[in-house]
Amino acid sequence: MIRKQKKRKGFFRAHKISCLMLFLFIYLIAGATVPFMHYPKLQPETVEDFDPSAFRKGAPGVDRAALLETNESAWEERIRLLSRARERIVLSTFDMRPGESTRDILAMLLNRADQGVQVRILVDGFSGAIRMEGKALFYVLSSHPNVEIRIYNPMNPLLPWKLQGRMHDKYVMVDDEAYILGGRNTFDYFIGTYTDKHVSRDREILIYNTKPGSEETSLRELEAYFEGVWNLEVCKPFHNDEELAKKQKVKEERALLEERYEQLRKKAPELFDEEWDYEEHTCEAGGIHLISNPTGIYAKEPVVFYKLVQLMKEARERVVIQSPYVVVNSYMCKQLSLLKEAVPDVKILLNSVENGDNFVASSDYLRNKKDILETGIPLYEYDGGISNHAKSILIDEDLSLIGSYNLDLRSSYLDTELMLVVESQEINRELGGYMDASEADSKRALPDGTYEIPEHVTVEEVPLWKQAAWGVVGFLLQPFRMLI
Repeated sequence: MIRKQKKRKGFFRAHKISCLMLFLFIYLIAGATVPFMHYPKLQPETVEDFDPSAFRKGAPGVDRAALLETNESAWEERIRLLSRARERIVLSTFDMRPGESTRDILAMLLNRADQGVQVRILVDGFSGAIRMEGKALFYVLSSHPNVEIRIYNPMNPLLPWKLQGRMHDKYVMVDDEAYILGGRNTFDYFIGTYTDKHVSRDREILIYNTKPGSEETSLRELEAYFEGVWNLEVCKPFHNDEELAKKQKVKEERALLEERYEQLRKKAPELFDEEWDYEEHTCEAGGIHLISNPTGIYAKEPVVFYKLVQLMKEARERVVIQSPYVVVNSYMCKQLSLLKEAVPDVKILLNSVENGDNFVASSDYLRNKKDILETGIPLYEYDGGISNHAKSILIDEDLSLIGSYNLDLRSSYLDTELMLVVESQEINRELGGYMDASEADSKRALPDGTYEIPEHVTVEEVPLWKQAAWGVVGFLLQPFRMLI
């Protein structure tokens, strides 16, 4: 009898634990998805206030521009720009991880802070929790009196309805001189040449202000945007405690960063040349303007997508869209169809599923590719062997759009996003050359499900298990597509 009672108690205890675990699982999943299972519509003021003609100046402005197409150039220009800081630095990033390039950047920031430069770093909450917490490397900076780090929407599993609010912005500003903006996250995958594994191509643009103090520079738009996000209630301090500097591990990391700075000066002295003239290494530009999503943590009206499409519809001859992947709903498909009707030559460049590095987005693309093809826009799937993470748009011969926005539902309805619209024929030609090279190494998806494949392009063989997994995941995630 006693044994039976013990077994019965054990059974009920296990049952209670199982029920509790199931409840917590449902709570987390439902909380993290249900609030976002709708697509907010555009507000009338968004439509009324947008003027596509405002993006063309028709004459040279105070800003000049240069494309940063390689991971090496991204590293070089960060080191060069940070070395010139005398007053203030802003670094905003979606993902910052420990690594060699990150150590280089933090070494530069520490040295500048030691020289009295005010440094502010803004990082998304996912990266803050997964990549930065508990790491003395980041505490070296956060404990410095001239450095402040804030985290956008820190992750809190007890509040799952806040988990989807992510800041996807990526930029660096230095003084009143220049900024870098684009799609690169802050780690070795995107910056520098420290690794040849898990590498991704990306793209950024450097904007140089020829008239410090001028109100005409596009720096003012980016500064205002940053201040707006920085001061949001959801942005919380990241261990900005000077007492941390006294901890042994933090002291050791600081010494390593100080040594690394000296090594950088020896390794690449040309990047510390105070006589470097940005004007000689940049292109003339006219209007330069920022397009951004709302900055709250909940579902958003698709402001960036809407404005990009309206700009593209004004094209006289051509539009080329480059995105790592494409995930769209019926509204976006409709707008892309209207774009195709309005512009004679439109095409989309994206990674093939074999070449890309986003398994979930690839699963959705395979399931819904027919809807995209029905817009009439040709799809070119890049098969160059290295995933291309660039987010850019060419409009005619003068406008180039570069930033963080992916042509997907998450970028359209959930994340903060930035795209910079640059009026410059020189930049447009250079960007067009890079896009042409990507297209040359791409296969074209045809409406009947087949492909036109250039002779020199080799499509990677995909094992059957992965093909099956794409199909299963693509099916299972249909109710949650807004999160992709």
